[in-house]
Amino acid sequence: MSTFKAPKGTYDLLPPASAEYLAVREAIAAPLRNSGYGYIETPGFENVELFARGVGESTDIVTKEMYVFETKGGDRLALRPETTAPVLRAVLEANLHKAGNLPVKVWYSGSQYRYERPQKGRYRHFSQVGAEAIGAEDPALDAELIILADQSYRALGLRNFRILLNSLGDKECRPVYRAALQDFLRGLDLDEETLRRAEINPLRVLDDKRPDVQKQLADAPLLRDYLCDACKTYHEEVRELITAAGVVFEDDPKLVRGLDYYTRTTFEFVHDGLGSQSAVGGGGRYDGLSEMIGGPSLPSVGWALGVDRTVLALEAEGIRLDIPSATSVFAVPLGEEARRILFAKVTELRKNGVAADFSYGGKGLKAAMKAANRSGARYALVLGERDLAEGVVQLKDMESGEQTAIGVNEIVAELESRLG
Repeated sequence: MSTFKAPKGTYDLLPPASAEYLAVREAIAAPLRNSGYGYIETPGFENVELFARGVGESTDIVTKEMYVFETKGGDRLALRPETTAPVLRAVLEANLHKAGNLPVKVWYSGSQYRYERPQKGRYRHFSQVGAEAIGAEDPALDAELIILADQSYRALGLRNFRILLNSLGDKECRPVYRAALQDFLRGLDLDEETLRRAEINPLRVLDDKRPDVQKQLADAPLLRDYLCDACKTYHEEVRELITAAGVVFEDDPKLVRGLDYYTRTTFEFVHDGLGSQSAVGGGGRYDGLSEMIGGPSLPSVGWALGVDRTVLALEAEGIRLDIPSATSVFAVPLGEEARRILFAKVTELRKNGVAADFSYGGKGLKAAMKAANRSGARYALVLGERDLAEGVVQLKDMESGEQTAIGVNEIVAELESRLG
């Protein structure tokens, strides 16, 4: 046993359970690839200021949760706590927005890092699949992304999730609401840190999960009552488009999300089977983020869905994904000459696109067949001394138990025929 363990708040993905995580990532990504989204990958660390400006200096992510370090050259970097700001940085740096084909539609899959109190569903290292549509102000884009996320979850078999929807207004109407909310919050019995947060970004107080704070917020003014006509019209069109697509949602006038860059449309996917960590994903529109990080005006919208929490949601609903075996053929050689011949055939099968594995380590027949069973292979190839003398190999159907002798030179053609 190693003297080292995975750091607190992290986990290792190991087979066979890791196959479920891969299947979840693929299910989330598939509708995106079919809708014009190209894959993007950014570094696992970025300049600290990218997150301070974009995510918001008053957010818990920046003030409490970022892993920050200084390089030998004196650069202050942070492990990526979220990926929207890095994706936008990458698009701006590569001038993709100048190609004349807006919006730039991209999706990503990767790890994020936040220093949080570890608990089930909340880790310091976690995985997300996300999508961003950069450079267009269009309610249809907001609706498209919500619909695609809904499709992803339904394709996995999930049914007991809810979509919460709200509008956070824009630079025209939100300042008026902000002032009204600050006036309300100043009259409450709040601790000093919460009052300080209320002065910097009062909307963040609405996201406070403490019961005593939520009780005092019961009569707080609602942003929907302060929306300008343009924001009302925009939000209503988003609602109409997703309703027409058959997507069920709930209006949540207190939904604000945890990042400063959101404007107008904001939404969250929650699953009530996960307890306190019920959010499995979310996102919204972030029209001002590009300017916050030094770019031009690029109205954008996106989301991120948690792979870890989606797996927990599947467990909560008792859903077992139908994951095909990674191995179709398992070769069992008995003796050195059989080992040489079957290894060559396994190599040939792999070159022809057949998933094949081999019994390594000189196992006996019983141990090797146990390994073949564990692999999930549909067929086993068994080659012993008598078979060698006759120029045949035993082909065993692992489902039916039927065993057939075929010529050694017929192995590849026979298996390709049977496996289609």
